[in-house]
Parts: sequence; C-alpha cells; structure tokens
Amino acid sequence: MDGVYLETSFVSACVTDRDDAASVYRRETSLEWWMHFSSRYDCTVSEEVIVELSQPGFRQSEAALEHISAIPRLDISDEVLGVAEVLVRERVMPGPVAGDALHIAVAAVHAMTYVLSWNVRHLANPNKVEHLQVICRRLGLVAPSIVTPEMLWSSP
Repeated sequence: MDGVYLETSFVSACVTDRDDAASVYRRETSLEWWMHFSSRYDCTVSEEVIVELSQPGFRQSEAALEHISAIPRLDISDEVLGVAEVLVRERVMPGPVAGDALHIAVAAVHAMTYVLSWNVRHLANPNKVEHLQVICRRLGLVAPSIVTPEMLWSSP
C-alpha cells in the first residue's frame, strides 16, 4: 500500500467548525476522502502534526487529536531534521525548520508516496514540485507527491 502522510491542514479541515464556503468544502471533502479512501493507504502523521494541532489557539485541538489517535507516528530523526534544514536552505520550503519543511522531510525520509495537505501556498504548490524533486534526488531520496484530497480521490 502507498503511504500517505497526513499534514496538519488536512487533519484540522476534518474537524473544523468554521462555516465559510472554503472551510465547509475542505471539511466535507476531507471527511469524504477519510471515510471512503483512507483505507486504501497506510496513513501516518508525525510529532510535528501533534505539536501543531496542540497549539493553544486551535479550538478544535481535542477533536483533531482524537481524529488521529490511532494513526501511526513517524519518527523525527536527526536525518529528518537534516533534510528539513536543506529544504529551508535551498528555499524549497520557508523557514523555520519546524512546520512545512519538517512535514516534507518526515515524508521523504520515511518514503511516503504522498503528503495530504490543504496548504497550497507552500506544500501542495505545483510551482514547488520540480525544485523539491531535484533537492530530494540530490539527497538520495524520492520526493513525496504533495496532494489535496481530490487528487487522491480515485487513486490507486
């Protein structure tokens, strides 16, 4: 089974109580993917997802953490931190090392096929794909495909 790393924006979309059109769309789409397609993949998170979902300003923290309580966690090793530093230094991801760069590094080091995210500015941004692939290849890694739920609707 292909591995899918569930990035924070996907998890928070599953539990959001916001009622603007974009939030409702993301919630419904995320939950639809979760209910009908997640079983086709080995879904994982990392401690970085837990840290981000645990922020005091996030009202849905408890629901989000419960939503992923049974999902396996990938280690944030020295290798992962090193890859994240390279991603920031090479301007593939914005700094600091925590956050976006760390999510991608965790997924790449642990050979995840996909990173599932709604963060289209920095993560699921088609303009970043080639740069990420070049840097990962230079490090001896395969870059994960960074996708939104609709992109994994019928795969594999």
